[in-house]
This record gives sequence, structure tokens and C-alpha cells, in this order.
Amino acid sequence: MTETTLAQVRPLFLCALIVATVGAVTLALMPHPPHVADVSDKWQHMFAFGTLTILSVLAFPATSLLRIGERMSFLGALIEVFQSIPSLHRDCDVMDWLADTLIIVAVLAVIVVARRVSARAPAAQPRRSALHRRA
Repeated sequence: MTETTLAQVRPLFLCALIVATVGAVTLALMPHPPHVADVSDKWQHMFAFGTLTILSVLAFPATSLLRIGERMSFLGALIEVFQSIPSLHRDCDVMDWLADTLIIVAVLAVIVVARRVSARAPAAQPRRSALHRRA
């Protein structure tokens, strides 16, 4: 993606990040969240935080991946702290936060590798149309 294209789509990623964050936090703090298929709680956490991490990197491409990882992990810990409020009838589980942090680190590691691979790839040469080729 060129910088111009990225600047054009960045607001869309930011909106998607806001919607996904509000949705994830709302579901995490609902006293009786809706049943989501037969997927374990840990997988739901990992899906949510993997998605939030990808959207964060796309919405804030100039931000340090370490900072994004720290903020995402903090959000996971904060959710667990709020889930310990008795009136929410939820359980605070450190293992949920650990699952969140594990997927955040995994996603960021994939992004680091992808960035290194793309930085090493030779720049693509523009293709010339048949009209501009020399005989």
C-alpha cells in the first residue's frame, strides 16, 4: 500500500477499531453475554484481542508495536479487573488476561516478520505497456 492509500483508509481502520473495542468491552462486561457457538472462553478472548491488535496496527501505523502491545494487554487486564465487580456476575480470570497477551504478542510477532520480509523484497519495477516497449 502506498502512503497516500494508507492515509485514505486509515480513518476506516480507526472507526473499525473503535467499534470493535466498544463491542468487545461491552460483551466482556455484560452480566449475561450472548452464547457464541461452542467456542471456549479463551478462544473468544484470543479472537477479540487478535482482531483488536491488527486493527490497532492498521489504525496507528506509525506507533511503536511495543506500545500497541502494552496498551492492548493493559486493556485485557482492565477488563479482568472490571469483571471482578460483584454486580456484574462475571469472573476475573488471570488466565483470560494471559490468553489476551499471548495472542497480542503472536500477532505482533507476525507483523514484525512480515515487515522485515517486505523491507527486504526488491521494489517492483513498473510494467511498461506494449506501446512503450522498445523493439
